[in-house]
Amino acid sequence: MAFINSLVSWLNTKRLSQIDFFKEHPIEIQKETLTQLLNQASDTEWGRKYDFKSMQSLQDFKERLPIQTYEDIEKHIERLRSGEQNVFWPSEIKWFAKSSGTTNSKSKFIPVSKEALEDCHFRGGKDILAIYTSLYPNTGILYGKGLTLGGSHQINNMNNDSYYGDLSAILIQNLPFWADFIRTPDTSIVLLDEWEEKLHKMTEATLNENVTSLSGVPSWFLVLLKHILKVSGKNHIHEIWPNLELFVHGGVSFTPYREQFKEILPSSQMNYLETYNASEGFFGIQDNPNDEAMLLMLDYGIYYEFIPLENVNDENPKAISLEDVDLHKNYAMLITTNGGLWRYQIGDTIHFTSKSPFKFKISGRTKLYINAFGEELIIDNAEKAMKIACTKTNSEIKEYTAAPVFMDKNQKGTHQWLIEFEQAPQNIDEFNYILDNALMSLNSDYEAKRYKNITLEKPIVSIAKKGLFYNWLKSKGKLGGQNKVPRLSNNRTLIEELLKDNQ
Repeated sequence: MAFINSLVSWLNTKRLSQIDFFKEHPIEIQKETLTQLLNQASDTEWGRKYDFKSMQSLQDFKERLPIQTYEDIEKHIERLRSGEQNVFWPSEIKWFAKSSGTTNSKSKFIPVSKEALEDCHFRGGKDILAIYTSLYPNTGILYGKGLTLGGSHQINNMNNDSYYGDLSAILIQNLPFWADFIRTPDTSIVLLDEWEEKLHKMTEATLNENVTSLSGVPSWFLVLLKHILKVSGKNHIHEIWPNLELFVHGGVSFTPYREQFKEILPSSQMNYLETYNASEGFFGIQDNPNDEAMLLMLDYGIYYEFIPLENVNDENPKAISLEDVDLHKNYAMLITTNGGLWRYQIGDTIHFTSKSPFKFKISGRTKLYINAFGEELIIDNAEKAMKIACTKTNSEIKEYTAAPVFMDKNQKGTHQWLIEFEQAPQNIDEFNYILDNALMSLNSDYEAKRYKNITLEKPIVSIAKKGLFYNWLKSKGKLGGQNKVPRLSNNRTLIEELLKDNQ
């Protein structure tokens, strides 16, 4: 073990030095990244349209290129999917990361270039290993296999030379052949489209493997691990995989799932690292297990800009660069990438916890919130308040969603929370009281609206029957992969559909 770990440490020395360099020189690295992106794409359709070659300054870049959403470029992405090339980016685009989104049911197809694969997503995976082995030099992770829970991909019906699927599936499909020796199960199982078939086959294929690490979305991994326990008859996962030591997670907040993972993974040697790897790019890695914030990865071919959350819906919002951000302020993130996204509004919001180095936490979505009454309730508030309520009532949440109950002539507004409990509180009214007070302590706008019930009445908590959210996802064909239930909605479309199924 010592020899292999020493070899890996030696191989990672150069990369760790590069990471240290961008920590010390973040602004210079970002400026260099933008210059390289503009030069590489100068002869594309986009580069000619906005005359990348004549851009002399960051101000030119911001003035010429508009801030864009998926809807703004959708017709051009459809051209790419039909086989056209050299639209946003010079290298061939044949892979598209399909995202169902979290605010509507319309699928998005994010172009994935070879540079985005190699220099962004795969580099992120290598950096996880480099960072983890530097944190834990005596790790045994390299002596077993990694279990990755991915999605599935399909051939794009518009063009037989282009493909789409979950990002995780695209990454698995494009891994080098030798990766099959260090991960489990094989590709044919990992990329199965039907979730419940995949669940059974993954269980069968991995029960007798030496699994040392897990990587995937917490909610779906919890389903898999509980199924494995049920099939095996064991009490906890370490009875099956005694050398398991790491879970690399992302996609949704880990907060609602932390205690459930501790129950089935009780070993004190179990470690957790969060990553921020979206369809549009790989953005962050938790580089300190004692700090929940993630390090912003600055040399993956991505140039970052940020819009203060309060200005995100302005007609022409002003975006600032990395050097101008403030700590603990919510920003919507813009990215310009080596996949051909230019000043693209990804839809996520973050806040920085440090500027030396630049470290951040995901705080929510620009469109995943409740603001029906000026309360500005974001997902970060909801997750923290849920954690407080669960801790104080000795309960556990499996899934939830929340939406406004709008005012009418007979009632004031409020919020309705539909919650499926893993372990229900003994007193739901107590849970509701604590949730309400926690939200007030976390969000001054919510507190103001709740003052003496002037605008908002206390929340309504409705208990979901077992399997409600799972069955809803199944009915939508969204089991597995990166699909998830929207936590907050600013309308009642989703919650009314779920309440109807909950009868």
